[in-house]
Amino acid sequence: MIPFSPPRIDDKICDEVVAALKSGWITTGPRTKNFEKKITEYCGNKNTLCLNSATAGLEIMLRWFGVGPGDEVIVPAYTYSATANVVVHCGARVVFVDVNPHDFNISVNEIEKAITEKTKVILPVDFGGFPCDFNELNALVLKHKNKFVAASANQQLLGRILILSDAAHSFGASYHGKKTGALTDVSVFSFHAVKNLTTAEGGAVALNLPEPFDNKAVYDALCISTLHGQNKDALAKTQKGNWKYDIVEAGYKCNMTDLTAAIGLIELERYENDTLIRRKHMVDLYNQLLGADARFELPVFDTDTKHSSYHLYPLRIKNISEAQRDAIMQEIFNKDVSVNVHFMPVPATSFYKSLGYNVNLYPVTLDNFRREISLPVFYNLSDDNVNTVVDAVSDAVNKVVA
Repeated sequence: MIPFSPPRIDDKICDEVVAALKSGWITTGPRTKNFEKKITEYCGNKNTLCLNSATAGLEIMLRWFGVGPGDEVIVPAYTYSATANVVVHCGARVVFVDVNPHDFNISVNEIEKAITEKTKVILPVDFGGFPCDFNELNALVLKHKNKFVAASANQQLLGRILILSDAAHSFGASYHGKKTGALTDVSVFSFHAVKNLTTAEGGAVALNLPEPFDNKAVYDALCISTLHGQNKDALAKTQKGNWKYDIVEAGYKCNMTDLTAAIGLIELERYENDTLIRRKHMVDLYNQLLGADARFELPVFDTDTKHSSYHLYPLRIKNISEAQRDAIMQEIFNKDVSVNVHFMPVPATSFYKSLGYNVNLYPVTLDNFRREISLPVFYNLSDDNVNTVVDAVSDAVNKVVA
């Protein structure tokens, strides 16, 4: 069976995790802080906070910005539910908009139509690792600055809509020569088990706020907010005579541990010159093998200004129905090849339908969903495996589509 996206766990990672265990420091400590520092160096942003998930990072930044009841947050209809769920958790209203037909990413034109005086945040998603149109997004929030109504100190200081990038897929991607994390106000990465760079579970908030914000001060405040509102972490309290702490707010518990950071440190060490190169090779091979078949619509990975992290291979098949897509997937599974769909459109899920959302209002999203099949991409996928996957896909389409 060819799996879909297993993690790369080898002796280097095992040795580093064992070293963390033997160090006696397994919660947030020196490895986590080192991982934060190295992410900042790699991405070129201003400060980085590692947490236990990207979801926690998105929600904590919404709360930091003062998003709450009566506010609106613009989200692509084509994403994973976490992007929208964090808005619901804050009591704000999710405003879904459609995506581009060519690259799955949120449409800037549709965003502009959706901006109101209640809009506090735009939450773009780098689908599959391909960066959004950040120059246009950054210009858009300045264009609509006069429409923005601040309702918190941080909103007043920024003076415009915040761009909070859901970069769960795009660690290592670049746009106009800059890495994700340094492309807009705040970006949030995921290090979940299926991601290019994993810590088993985990995420990171890449702070890149403009002046007059002090990003280090924001980082320090977020460290408190994400550890119960406690003004000293466990590492600080181990210093002689430094045990006494205070609780300065009713905070949350979403810190990263040194055990998971140990995995991330090894992953990051070989990411640029190994992982990304290997993943690019795989998607290039898929493109080569699938490109001659006019029935397939290949994903976009690289342009003059954008370079993907090659997280997904979202293949679209032309002129098929959702039922045919599902039948094709079953035929592929029958050949012992694992595939997936990214994603169930959020407005089509039961919870969001119960809130009154209608997926039919987002025709590009719906069309993409009905025709999309994600093919396996992972470090140890061999060229022979890729050929097997392509043969399985082609045979399945031949069988299902007359």
